[in-house]
Amino acid sequence: MIGKRLRNILKDFDQEKCYALKEAVSFLKKVSSVHFDETLEVAINLNIDSRKADQNVRGMVSMPHGTGKMVRVAVFCKGPKIEEALVAGADLAGAEDLAEKIQESIDFDVCIATPDMMGVVGRLGKILGPKGLMPNPKLGTVTVDVATAVKNAKSGQVEFRTEKAGIVHAGLCKLSFSPEKIEETVKAFVGAVVRARPSGIKGSYIRKVSLSTTMGPGIKLDLGEVNSF
Repeated sequence: MIGKRLRNILKDFDQEKCYALKEAVSFLKKVSSVHFDETLEVAINLNIDSRKADQNVRGMVSMPHGTGKMVRVAVFCKGPKIEEALVAGADLAGAEDLAEKIQESIDFDVCIATPDMMGVVGRLGKILGPKGLMPNPKLGTVTVDVATAVKNAKSGQVEFRTEKAGIVHAGLCKLSFSPEKIEETVKAFVGAVVRARPSGIKGSYIRKVSLSTTMGPGIKLDLGEVNSF
């Protein structure tokens, strides 16, 4: 059942058309009618077999203008690294004491760990894993340079990884960003996914890219333009 608000939006929307990025952003900003700052989201359908380990696409992108969201960071470390993490802006930092807190509740968006703390973190796999919060050296969240990792997380990094259906989905920024900043953000994220193409993929890699907002419709982007990001 489609509500009245969405029906009104769809009157001016061609669901079969593939839009240029500039046009898609303009449309989404124009039709937003809710009383909060919506998140701009992207969904990328990839031509991969997610059952094959070498075709799992994953990475981290630093958004050129941040995400517009306050990011809470927890750091597993000990000794002088605790102070280093807190000075850099971490919201939580510690070792066994932090592990105990996490078993009661999770109040952060990014988890970072020094290599020597992965034994402690590993015991929390059943808690952190399902939420996508396990530190990973490939993403720069297992590192001795906790200050840089915290600053990167706070400045607006977005992680991407394929779901079972071969889709990458992420919230990128707030719709209140200027059109130019939104376009640069979309290009940065989609471009990173394009560059992460597994070597074993034959033929086209990206099948479809759609932009949407929290309460808005999904708009397909022109793949010819997408492949140039």
